[in-house]
Amino acid sequence: MINHLKNTLSRNLINIPGWRTNRKIVVIESDDWGSIRMPSKEVYEKLLAKGIRVDICPFNRFDSLASEEDLEALFGVLLEFKDSSGNPPVITANTVVANPDFNKIRDSKYLEYHYEPYTDTLQHYPKHQNSFEIWKQGMNLKIFHPQFHGREHVNIPVWLNLLQQKNETFLKAFELGLWGLGPNIIKTGRINIQASFDSINEESIVLQKKILKEGLDLFEKLFDFQSESFIANNFIWDTSLNSTLFENGVTIFQGMKYQKLPIFDTAKREMIRHHVGEINKLGQVFIIRNCNFEPSQHPQINYVARCLADISNAFFWKKPAIVTTHRLNYIGYIDEENRIRNLGLLKNLLTNILKMWPDVEFMSSDQLGELII
Repeated sequence: MINHLKNTLSRNLINIPGWRTNRKIVVIESDDWGSIRMPSKEVYEKLLAKGIRVDICPFNRFDSLASEEDLEALFGVLLEFKDSSGNPPVITANTVVANPDFNKIRDSKYLEYHYEPYTDTLQHYPKHQNSFEIWKQGMNLKIFHPQFHGREHVNIPVWLNLLQQKNETFLKAFELGLWGLGPNIIKTGRINIQASFDSINEESIVLQKKILKEGLDLFEKLFDFQSESFIANNFIWDTSLNSTLFENGVTIFQGMKYQKLPIFDTAKREMIRHHVGEINKLGQVFIIRNCNFEPSQHPQINYVARCLADISNAFFWKKPAIVTTHRLNYIGYIDEENRIRNLGLLKNLLTNILKMWPDVEFMSSDQLGELII
């Protein structure tokens, strides 16, 4: 009962301030596309055999680069539905455009960081050779729309330091082609290894600006258009990065209600509260996630019912319904049952959305941002 009351209060508080519309808009935002996580079922089992508890982190249990089969299954579900204007649901696929080049980093004795475009990474995986072509098919069908999530999803200084210090767990993971071990598996100090734009010192902001520019340039090279929106890994970025993003075409921030600032040398992380439709001094607009669909992270929760309640509350307050749903929910490359189960839930969710709100409109994040501006 107490948790229900807390959820209800939180659901209302996030929707009270900000931009309003009478239109019933649903945006589906999905993070981590393009980034490696668990390379294979075999690697997963090897890590377990080495005593590394990857089984207790949903991202390590289920998440990986999307295989051809994963993409075809997801796109098949999306194409079954149309909104009031005949548009299918569209996944805003927040994309990491590069991954570490493990061989070059090893050759440098962990002193230098090197990366490769994620399209090169796909070629290292056995069921992913044509994945990028399927991405482009999804883009043409307007069901899969990439936006920028970062150059890579690893905090480079933290990771290299762990490797240079001969951290046994991260060295074992490195040799198996990954870094992304959750903090419930191994602690990495004050910074999560996945949080690319977190930092304990302000000097790293210069490196982060370089990473952003290179990442946005690579995004444009891969997709032939600039990303209008950005969502930071782990929702952490310094406000001084906004101008770099703006200079490289980003006018829209996706995010949760709080922007987390880098930890720097503070005792407690500072946060900035944002609301949907908020516009900063550069003219960049914030769109805030107010609906949740993460069945792989919390399988005990009835996420169809929860997400429908979130959407209903958003529409009650005349807000767009912006759904957060990470890539791991749709990946079956490691565990096929994960994909099968969650695509069934997604199909149930979309069926009920159209039944409850026949005048619903599906949009991508940048389309919503453009509408607000």
